[in-house]
Amino acid sequence: MKNKSLAQSFKNAFNGLCQAIVMERNMKIHTCVAIMAIVLGMLLKLDASRWLAVILVIGLVFVCEMINTAIETLTDMVTSEYSEQAKRVKDISAAAVLVSSFISVIIGILVFVDPIINLIK
Repeated sequence: MKNKSLAQSFKNAFNGLCQAIVMERNMKIHTCVAIMAIVLGMLLKLDASRWLAVILVIGLVFVCEMINTAIETLTDMVTSEYSEQAKRVKDISAAAVLVSSFISVIIGILVFVDPIINLIK
């Protein structure tokens, strides 16, 4: 199952990203919020350091969500019966997404509040 080429590795990775966006409800939500943040950033003409923060937190949330999805899928493959351990694994991986989302909201407030206030003035 090892990739035969670097091109195949990239193809598989992009396929995984597309599957996550198309098939996972929460990933669709994260994608919509990311698009809104990017559009708002363009409208407010964010400087490079603010863009860096926005891009980093978007990436953080996307990565956490995809890892969470992979962990949940793998857990479901291992056991179809209820298991306290499986629940714990899923809850902890979901908590990673929650924490990254909270961090992104805090950073989003820090990034956007001054430009919005300046726009209103």
